[in-house]
Amino acid sequence: MSAQTQFSGGFQNAPIDAAHAFRAAMTVMARPGEIRTVSGSEPPAPLSTAAGTLLLTLCDPETKVHLAGATDTDAVRQWLAFHTGAPVSDATEAGFAVGTWQELGPLSQYRIGTAEYPDRSATLIVECTDLRQAGAALSGPGIRDTAHLSLPDISAFQGNAVLYPLGCDFFFTCGDKVAALPRSTQIRAEG
Repeated sequence: MSAQTQFSGGFQNAPIDAAHAFRAAMTVMARPGEIRTVSGSEPPAPLSTAAGTLLLTLCDPETKVHLAGATDTDAVRQWLAFHTGAPVSDATEAGFAVGTWQELGPLSQYRIGTAEYPDRSATLIVECTDLRQAGAALSGPGIRDTAHLSLPDISAFQGNAVLYPLGCDFFFTCGDKVAALPRSTQIRAEG
């Protein structure tokens, strides 16, 4: 990776871009099933714009990040270190993890918090090839009646929800789109 590539791809106007991305991230987490557009970063492949933007927005030198599978490249490591200072770690210590659903598994390797500190759990950024408001039916906090979201493995997310108030939280990214699934959401298969 060239120095030019390593140093580029971050926010052009960091305070404004980070504020917009943070608002979008918090909105989709508060409203499971909603899909928003996030932009502002140009991360190295194979990270999507949305995944890179989330990492720039939510990570700092105190946040351990697990790069799963194909995302664990020198280019991504250098880009992440330069723009956020976030250290790369294994899955068991990560505050955030990014990769495809297959690369991130199994969920049992991630922190789920403790009874005293349920917030000390991992948030997984799942890179998807498709992200739609269709498929699994979602209910719970932030959802009026029912919402829908295309999920890669409904039973795994149902198992995670059973752990509430413990468990992992999830962002789903595809290109410049992002959706979220907090651990408090109830999931059922449709059709």
